[in-house]
Amino acid sequence: MGNLKNLILGAGFVAAIMSSCSGNQTLSGLDPAAFDTTINGKKVALYTLKNEAGMEVCITNYGGRVVSIMVPNRDNQMVDVVLGYDNIRQYADTVNSPSDFGATIGRYANRINKGKVTIAGQEYQLAVNNFGHSLHGGPSGWQYQVYDATQIDDQTLKLTIVSPDGDNGFPGTVTATATYKLTENNTLDCTFEATTDKETIINMCNHSYFTLTGNPGQPGTDMVLYVNADKFTPSDSTYMTTGEVRDVYGTPMDFNKKRPLYECIGDTSFLQIKNANGFDHNWCLNTYKDGKGDDKRVAASLYSPNTGIFLEVFTNEPGLQVYTANFQGTGIACKHGIKYPVHASVCLESQKYPNSPNKKEWPSPVLKPGEKYYSHVAYKFSIK
Repeated sequence: MGNLKNLILGAGFVAAIMSSCSGNQTLSGLDPAAFDTTINGKKVALYTLKNEAGMEVCITNYGGRVVSIMVPNRDNQMVDVVLGYDNIRQYADTVNSPSDFGATIGRYANRINKGKVTIAGQEYQLAVNNFGHSLHGGPSGWQYQVYDATQIDDQTLKLTIVSPDGDNGFPGTVTATATYKLTENNTLDCTFEATTDKETIINMCNHSYFTLTGNPGQPGTDMVLYVNADKFTPSDSTYMTTGEVRDVYGTPMDFNKKRPLYECIGDTSFLQIKNANGFDHNWCLNTYKDGKGDDKRVAASLYSPNTGIFLEVFTNEPGLQVYTANFQGTGIACKHGIKYPVHASVCLESQKYPNSPNKKEWPSPVLKPGEKYYSHVAYKFSIK
């Protein structure tokens, strides 16, 4: 993506850097003026969703990123439950503060082995950016692009992006949308859709880093995780799936019974945890069967005994990538100046399995002209 000064132009750059408290702060303490800028010639802003229950979600159209989610704890105090930055300058500075905080990922979430894929009989070499693999759409994936934003109402934001043929090596001109809706039962409902003019592959997701503890400056390993999955796809030391599907039973990957992360995240005798310094793996969801996902059943949940905040995940996707922020601890000051440590949060990314374009027996990410890609995930918050 290059240097920040090549991204942010004109007066918007000054606004992003020099803005102070504008008196129009969000519930999460964000200043919309700190997101008011222009990147690659396109307008960037901060959009706020609110419901009658008092929940608030802030999203920027730069990368389609969820910047903050404010929900009540058991004492009815509002808590921001996602990691991120409080200004567009840091989000856009991929050199000094790189992150995928809260992003709407495309074209292909997760990894494709060596960036090589065959689509409609033709071989393609995708741009690589992670241990020689293509990760999250490549080095200039959608998390680094500006979506066109339409705020439909106080509770709904629609983001649209047009990805040209050859974008990071992917074939086909793709038009994709991400619709974020905040419902009255404190659910952030996310719908991803796409069409193409040439056979291609699509795998979108939201990449929020959830921290329910109320203290993102400390590890969140006391959070209790549940994943409704009997199997997972192991990976090698480059985080690439080996092509196997293994049972979780008898391993630290078994979260069919809710348990705190600290019970297993440090078990380096288990090679999968040692390689990843925690969890960065795809679970094969029990909620997906015979080519269809049941987004009415709980796919996963996360709970903080400290705040009582309970998060449930519902999706139609076959897989869930659970990532425990193993690369945090960089010393970078983030929202409100807080420096996030390793394992401060958990990502719950609903998606196709990693490298599924190269595994024909796995659920397919192929999208053809005349078809519509559809992916749904809902993050429901409550108190226990």
